[in-house]
Amino acid sequence: MTQPQTNTLATPDVDLVYDVRGPGGLPILLMIGQPMSAEGFVALAEHFTDRTVVTYDPRGLGRSVRKDGRTDHTPQDQALDLHRLIEALGAGPVDVFASSGGAVTALELVAAYPGDVTTLVAHEPPINAVLPDAAAAERARARFHDAYQEKGGSAGMAAFIVMTSWQGEFTDEFFAQPLPDPAAFGMPAVDDGSRDDPLLSKNSWAISDYVPDAAALAAAPTRIVVAVGEESAGTYTARTAQGLAALLGQEATVFPSHHGGFLGGEFGYAGKPEEFAVKLKETLAAR
Repeated sequence: MTQPQTNTLATPDVDLVYDVRGPGGLPILLMIGQPMSAEGFVALAEHFTDRTVVTYDPRGLGRSVRKDGRTDHTPQDQALDLHRLIEALGAGPVDVFASSGGAVTALELVAAYPGDVTTLVAHEPPINAVLPDAAAAERARARFHDAYQEKGGSAGMAAFIVMTSWQGEFTDEFFAQPLPDPAAFGMPAVDDGSRDDPLLSKNSWAISDYVPDAAALAAAPTRIVVAVGEESAGTYTARTAQGLAALLGQEATVFPSHHGGFLGGEFGYAGKPEEFAVKLKETLAAR
């Protein structure tokens, strides 16, 4: 695949950096994540040589430098950025594959700017509001945040991994566990003193606190497909995907692998990007 063309969209709030791959042609396929930036989609994008793929770094992440003086990440701000990007591309409406927090942003994009997206594949969006144990999920989130604040990044990430791999609802048994030792996950117990990680701090809580507007999503012309990884069954983001699908009156569509099923091996959390791409192509084609 040819090297992507990198561009910057200057807005009052952010210099938004995005990459364009492929031979041209419509509709564009926009791939978005959060807090993951464009680099996480390289392995998946390589399987879409027959169409234009656009990836980007969300506001304040990766190469996209904020100018608004803020550190919080909200679906509303990021949806506005995507709306501006789609306008700048001059090629809307687009198809969107959105993963994790990016799927939350994409839901807000569809609700707020309903003419921007033809098909949205929303892969495992972390939305507490759609869970029967929403209050417990918020408490579980606070648990890894507190570990991060008290002991730093390795401790926070270890607690995050335990939360996101827990099977089923967050019960008393979950909260009775001691906080995990980072060494159990191959991480050194090192604290660099920073407390602004977009995943472990409160900076992205607006993502998991998002409440989908079911009426607005139903009224939009966009076809929405909620996706869940076959290996994710029972985990937090599988349950949020299924809860969102139920809210929208559908069954979640099963995709290969896990929460990062589209990732290559360069991130140490390899999925099955080739199989994932096949499923994504089938899903986008079934209009």
